[in-house]
Amino acid sequence: MKIFAEAARLEQQNSPFALAQIVDSRGSTPRHCAQMLVRNDGSVMGTIGGGMMERRVIEEALLALAERKPRLFHGRMARNGEDAVGSDCGGAMTVYIDVHGHSPRLVLVGAGHVNQAIAKAAAALDFNIHVADVYADNLNPDYFPPATRLLQAASFTEAIEALQIDAEDYVVIATNSQDKEALDCLIQRPVKYLGLLASRRKTQTFLQQLRSHRIPEAKLARLHAPIGFNIGAETPQEIAISILAEIVQHRHQAPGGPMKTQETAGRLVVIRGAGDIATGVALRLWHSGFRVVMLEMAKPTVIRCSVAFAQAMFDGEVTVEGVKARYVADVDEVPAVLQAGIIPVLADEKASLLSVLQPDGVVDAILAKVNKGTHRAMAPVTIALGPGFEAGKDCDAVIETNRGHYLGRVIYLGEAQANTGIPGNIKGETTRRVMRATVAGKIRCCVKLGDVVNEGDTVAWIDDTPVIAPLGGMVRGLLNEGLSVTVGFKIGDVDPRGLAADFTTVSDKARAIGGAVLEAMMALPKKPQQMQQKPVREVDLVD
Repeated sequence: MKIFAEAARLEQQNSPFALAQIVDSRGSTPRHCAQMLVRNDGSVMGTIGGGMMERRVIEEALLALAERKPRLFHGRMARNGEDAVGSDCGGAMTVYIDVHGHSPRLVLVGAGHVNQAIAKAAAALDFNIHVADVYADNLNPDYFPPATRLLQAASFTEAIEALQIDAEDYVVIATNSQDKEALDCLIQRPVKYLGLLASRRKTQTFLQQLRSHRIPEAKLARLHAPIGFNIGAETPQEIAISILAEIVQHRHQAPGGPMKTQETAGRLVVIRGAGDIATGVALRLWHSGFRVVMLEMAKPTVIRCSVAFAQAMFDGEVTVEGVKARYVADVDEVPAVLQAGIIPVLADEKASLLSVLQPDGVVDAILAKVNKGTHRAMAPVTIALGPGFEAGKDCDAVIETNRGHYLGRVIYLGEAQANTGIPGNIKGETTRRVMRATVAGKIRCCVKLGDVVNEGDTVAWIDDTPVIAPLGGMVRGLLNEGLSVTVGFKIGDVDPRGLAADFTTVSDKARAIGGAVLEAMMALPKKPQQMQQKPVREVDLVD
């Protein structure tokens, strides 16, 4: 019984120890049923029979403690009771060695209602719980499980220093008015998990402040904020379950999410740009079960407005092929919009909200022909469309956007083909079907998308200068009313197929590129060491 009393004492102190139990014995052995406790320093209590066999069990127990994993030890004994060599033995013994007192430490910075609820729920999850606060009234022992360690200090900075937080600790900050002080103390410390109970807006403000102090992005990316899983939690008890679910998922390095859903369900992809090609990508991902958020400039200059989710920036809401997108002014609204099955579109040309959204993937669909700031550290998977990027350097994959044999090709090493500057051929028309501004000024439209015009018709005005239809056909693209343009700016296009053209659905090119992005999103999380591809030569471009 003394062994079990000592085990209980060490367990309460969270001091590592191993229990060695004989589970099987055959032949001549000193003991057939016995236990031995082995402390982390190698000292023991109890015996399984002494001699060389016991020394071997102690060695195995110390290895088990170092690995923090139980193990099964099989030993044979010679007739003199020592370890046997070969088959001449007096008996055999199997010892099961279990490890205890290695409960991970959960440090709760702040002792308010949510952290009280977290402590109570975590007590059953084998956590060694420590709570710190500057207010003594919050640290009433009646608010916490019996074994909780409570610390009161003059400031949270002092409390965090006293806690001696290390790389194996799980830390939750929930102080309300003093969150920033605690975060400043902890953001650069190596811990297993660092979470902050805060809104998306508050999180974004804190991250911007930390960036201004040159805190590395790699350290900011470790912060779990807003904290927890999105289960619609409202009460402190529900929020505690949400937070502990994320902590346990992180502890076991599990993928998370409902077990019933498919592999792709719930994965969040942020698309930079929301034009017609980006919209084709968004539709393909959305229909495949991904959650999609799109980032655009405040006044997008897309011309295929009827098939571009960017139009939500002007109209508030837009539907393309039955899928709805909505302009969202506040990033805090994103979860609710996603929950409603709607694609949020936010004004964020620089992608500054990525640290708040924390996506599983980022797709650069700006199609600027140059890199506008996309890099591989933005998300676990980064994909870029068209020229201006190098897969393996700027991003994880590049998608070929040039029409022809290689349209939609996924490139894991290298670059896409150079921009030709020639629009796609429709009934023999390429460059001529595109309308460009001949003067600088504000555009005023005379027609709407889907209208059929004749060559020479006025389709719009730029201040006092008319924009003339270059050929007859359907107006398939046109800038939004009131936008300012410069000389040479693309302001619209005419489809020579006339009424046979379709301006209400995404193009074949957008669908091909969208399929390629989906392929890359499914393949890249597997983290292949090398995805070799035959380089595309100029001669290969001829079909």
